[in-house]
Amino acid sequence: MCCSAALVVALCAFALADVSAHGVSSKDARYLLSLDGPAIIPLMYLGAKHMVTGYDHLLFLVGVIFFLHRLKDVLLYVSLFTVGHSLTLLGGALGGVRASAYLVDAVIGLSIVYKAFENMGGFTALGLQPNTRVAVFVFGLVHGFGLATKLQEFSLSRNGLVTNIVSFNGGVEIGQFLALTAVLLALGYWRTRPGFLRHAYATNAALMTAGFVLAGYQLTGYFVGTP
Repeated sequence: MCCSAALVVALCAFALADVSAHGVSSKDARYLLSLDGPAIIPLMYLGAKHMVTGYDHLLFLVGVIFFLHRLKDVLLYVSLFTVGHSLTLLGGALGGVRASAYLVDAVIGLSIVYKAFENMGGFTALGLQPNTRVAVFVFGLVHGFGLATKLQEFSLSRNGLVTNIVSFNGGVEIGQFLALTAVLLALGYWRTRPGFLRHAYATNAALMTAGFVLAGYQLTGYFVGTP
């Protein structure tokens, strides 16, 4: 199996094995609670770390760019996702808009299912043609809100809050750029190999499975109240 397929499978395996880990570590939580004033570089680092280790966001983005061959298309869809998640990250963290983190993360899991199903030709088989650009933007809004719910778990100091949240968002963009660069390089190589189309369906099936498990775990947490 090519390195790109192995990367996707590894992400899926990590998500299935450790669905509860996507959050803020105790060390990072203590740091956030200790903040009293602007901390641009540390917050950018935390934002980048959160995106690079946020397998749910990465799995969705892998699905988005999986069949995109032209750089301008990649830039378009990633930009739509970026604008969406920036709006709700900033709005949720600064504007106090709240929702259940379990439900938001469940929809994020379903966004992976949606994209994988689309990549597998599921909507075409059903005679449907969703607007992919609108879907990526809308799911970007949900993913950004998911990031905001993680920050809302802490009583962050109002001193320097705007600067810190904007810095965190900037770090998220840096982390997204680094992760996508690695994925694009791997996908670019994989597409040159004769087994790409043969393994593409199975890879997206793995993506869909991971999405269902992530959504199911979050819904269980919402209804049962498990941590």
